Amino acid sequence: MLRRSLRPAAAAEKEAAMYFIGIDLGTSACKLLLVDEVGAIVNEVTHEYPLIFPHPGWSEQKPEDWWDAVVTGVPELLQGFDANAVAGIGSGGQMHGLVALDAADHVIRPAILWNDGRTFKEVDYLNNTIGKDKLSALTANIAFAGFTAPKLLWMRENEPENFGRIAKIMLPKDYLTYKLTGIHACDYSDASGMLLLDVQHKCWSKEMLEICGVSESQMPKLFESFEVVGALTKEAAQALGLPESVKVVAGAGDNAAAAVGTDTVGAGGCNISLGTSGTIFISSDKFGVDPNNALHAFAHADGGYHLMGCMLSAASCNKWLCEEILKTSDFAGEQADITDEKLGENHVYFLPYLMGERSPINDTNARGTFTGMTMDTSRADLVQAVLEGVAFAIRDSFEVAKSLGIEIPRSNICGGGAKSSLWRKIFANVLGIPLDMVKTEQGPGYGAAMLAMVGCGKFASVQEAADKLVEVASTTEPDAALTAKYEARYQNFKKLYPALKDFFAATV
Repeated sequence: MLRRSLRPAAAAEKEAAMYFIGIDLGTSACKLLLVDEVGAIVNEVTHEYPLIFPHPGWSEQKPEDWWDAVVTGVPELLQGFDANAVAGIGSGGQMHGLVALDAADHVIRPAILWNDGRTFKEVDYLNNTIGKDKLSALTANIAFAGFTAPKLLWMRENEPENFGRIAKIMLPKDYLTYKLTGIHACDYSDASGMLLLDVQHKCWSKEMLEICGVSESQMPKLFESFEVVGALTKEAAQALGLPESVKVVAGAGDNAAAAVGTDTVGAGGCNISLGTSGTIFISSDKFGVDPNNALHAFAHADGGYHLMGCMLSAASCNKWLCEEILKTSDFAGEQADITDEKLGENHVYFLPYLMGERSPINDTNARGTFTGMTMDTSRADLVQAVLEGVAFAIRDSFEVAKSLGIEIPRSNICGGGAKSSLWRKIFANVLGIPLDMVKTEQGPGYGAAMLAMVGCGKFASVQEAADKLVEVASTTEPDAALTAKYEARYQNFKKLYPALKDFFAATV
């Protein structure tokens, strides 16, 4: 399905000296942005594609659908614009997914995605047999079900014939880069989430590759996110209607790309992404590891590093409740009855673990629950509980960061869920900090275009690009009284998962 933005007719008449394409390869759709040389988004096109759920807790997609979305979308994106003025392409993409290619570079099986929970046995093996301390020493992280390494172990055990055919191991956005350039490449930020990268030294961990039964020759070449991988192949240029001179940068994982697009770069920046998944992203110019590994320690797209907490179901929880349970897509309408007087007063709690959970509990058995319902519980109470539950779960990672001595006086917020002023208000008061929204509102795609700008020499660094292009559009301030109410509710929320943990394990 195609969704297209409206733009002024005058935009078609204005020709910039240079354009850049940012690709946001999401879980539900591929969004394409056309950005001019002064950083203005002049057009956008979105193509959706299906998710495949072969079994409960499994999540897959066909990589061919991603490429089809790009091939269809780019010519539509360029309508009314000079395609010869496009200088570069960057991609920000869903992380951790396993794309396996054979010797002819054909996709062996559907990609196993970041939110797939089938690898609980492999995660247990890695964390408890190989050992968390060893994993952390090798990769700066421990195993989570969504990471790529457990997927490889699962494939080796359950699909040995397919595993034996693997010639190249790719991540989702890197499949697009290959289709664009013919080069197998990966950037450090995205590679960090595979549990195969020595994050501190920015190279593949030979020992982790051995543990997973793969060789370095099966891995893509590593780049900084803003480095040029290559130019378009003749075939790609023809398919997209672009000149072969267009440069393609390595791009970044979606959260790192979103951080670039919100100016969360350098030391001390923070961004909360409220998309299908939810993340808290803390940038740094120095390498550091959470000693408890509740937060991921990854490389950043700006050439530095970051800590990140990721929950598997964020805005998708609200989508699930509205579309699947309440049978409506009127998200704003469902929030209309949640007045200011109701905030901090809801007796219903929601655990947002619809796909299991990653940060900070790392439990594939965890499940979503409503707690505290009574005969007078309303439809609006359930919606409010979902919005609050997601905010509380993000605060869990927020608290881990604070325990490490990290000060977070304010944060950016982005993603589809952040468009809700009500949800932003809940988040600001649950966290007790001001939340900024930037003008672009296109985190991963805009960040990817900025990386392309750096790769093409428009800016000398990612920091320079962010400083010159990213502007704050609005700020949501916390209210002291409401923050106090949510503090008390968060303390209750914290008790729910520990109380239900054994129950989840026994019933899954």
